[in-house]
Amino acid sequence: MADVADNNFDIVILGGGSGGYACALRAVQLGKSVALIEKAKLGGTCLHWGCIPTKAMLHAAEVADGAREGAKFGVKSTFEGIDMAAVNSYKDGVIDRLYKGLQGLIKSGGITVVEGEGKLVDPKTVEVNGQRYTGANVVLATGSVSRTLGLEIGGRVITSTEALTMSEVPERVVIIGGSVIGVEFASVWKSFGADVTIIEGLPTLVPLEDPSLSKQLERAFRKRKINFKTGVKFDSVKQTENGVTVTLEDGTTIDTDLVLVAVGRGPNSAGMGYEEAGITVDRGWVPTNERLATNVDGVFAVGDLVPGLQLAHRGFAHGIFVAEEIAGLNPQPVIDAGIPRVTYCDPEIASVGITEPQAREKYGDDGIETVEYSLGGNGKSQILGTTGSIKLVREKDGPIVGVHMIGARYGEQVGEASLIVNWEAYPEDVAQFIHAHPTQNEALGEAALALAGKPLHSHA
Repeated sequence: MADVADNNFDIVILGGGSGGYACALRAVQLGKSVALIEKAKLGGTCLHWGCIPTKAMLHAAEVADGAREGAKFGVKSTFEGIDMAAVNSYKDGVIDRLYKGLQGLIKSGGITVVEGEGKLVDPKTVEVNGQRYTGANVVLATGSVSRTLGLEIGGRVITSTEALTMSEVPERVVIIGGSVIGVEFASVWKSFGADVTIIEGLPTLVPLEDPSLSKQLERAFRKRKINFKTGVKFDSVKQTENGVTVTLEDGTTIDTDLVLVAVGRGPNSAGMGYEEAGITVDRGWVPTNERLATNVDGVFAVGDLVPGLQLAHRGFAHGIFVAEEIAGLNPQPVIDAGIPRVTYCDPEIASVGITEPQAREKYGDDGIETVEYSLGGNGKSQILGTTGSIKLVREKDGPIVGVHMIGARYGEQVGEASLIVNWEAYPEDVAQFIHAHPTQNEALGEAALALAGKPLHSHA
C-alpha cells in the first residue's frame, strides 16, 4: 500500500459525487489507499442539488395532487396551498439523513477526505490548498454544471440549483428546455399551483425517449393544463421591474414571473489542469475508452465528465468499475444502452435499451417486432387512475432490446426492465414468469405475453 503519511496514495480521486465516492468505497474494500478530494459536499450534485431534492419535491407535489383529488376516491380532503418553508424543511431533512449516512460510510472505510478545490498539476498529482496528493492512479470525477445558453443567471432567471431553494411558489413560470429537468420541474410547479409553460427547441418533449412516450407525455401534460411549445427556440429573455419577457424565434412573446433555464448540464472541467497535464479534453468533456481510461496512462474519468448519459447511477457504476479495473479484477464495461433511465414527472417515464427508431436503424424495418400494451387493461392502473403504456422492442425472432414505459409509479418497474434488456431475454422467457396481480409490474408480463404471440388482456 502507498505511504499515506507522505500524501502518497494508490488512488487520488478528484470529486466526491456519485462516481467519486463509489470509486473510493470500492477501492478501500479492495485494499487500496484512497484520497478523496471534494470542494463542496460529499455526495455531489445528486445528493445536494439534483436527484434527491428534486424527487423529494416531486413527492410533495404528488401529495398535493392527492389532496386535491381525494373526492374521486371517496376521501374528503381539500388542498389549502403550499408551505414552501415546510417543503424545504422536509426536503433538507431527507438530504441531511442521507448525507450523514454517507459521511459515516466514508469515515468507516478509512478514506482520506480532503476538503478544498483540487487542481491537477501533473498526471499523478492533485494540489489542494497548497498541499499535494500523489496517486499511482488518478480518477477525474468532477461532474457537471448547469448549462445556461449564455443567459445571465440572477434575479428572476434561475437554474435548477436556485429552483430547489425557493421560498415561494411562482404564479407564472417559463421553463426553457423540455427534457428531464424541464418536465420534472414543470410537473412540480403545476402541482404546487403555478401556471407553467415549457419551451423546447426540438419537435417533442423528452426528445431522447421513444416517440410513443413523448406523445403520451404531451397528451398527459395537456390534460394537466401544462402549456408547452415545441419545435421553437427562445430568442431573448429580458427582465423587467415586474417580471420577465421571453421572446421566441417565431416572434411570440410570453410574460412571466420566473424563467427556469433547464437545457441540460455540461462537463465541469474548466480550470482544473486537465489539458495542461496532457489529458485530451473535447469541448469540456473528457473522452475515455470503454475501460474509462483517458489518453494518459493511469488517469481515469467517470460520470458526467465522460460523454454519454448523465445519470447518477451511471457515475456510481463507473466508479465501481474503475476501482475494480485498477485492482486488476477485469470487470465488465459499463454500457450506456443497458442503463435504466427514469423521468420522475407525472406520469413517470422509465426506459432501458434502444428506442423503436434506433432499432429500425440498427436492424432494418423488417428486422424488429414491437408491441405496445395499454395500461387500460391493468387492474392496478385502473385503481390508481393512471393511463399509459408499456412498449417492448425486440430484434425479430431475437431478444428484447428496448423497454419503454409511461404511467404512475413506473420508475419503480425499471428494475425488471433492466434485467430483461441486459440479460437479452426473449419475450417467451419473460412471459413464463408469474407477475403478481394486481400490480403495475404485471403489465410488463402482459406486454411480453402479447409479443410472444399469446396476448390475454390486450389485442395482438
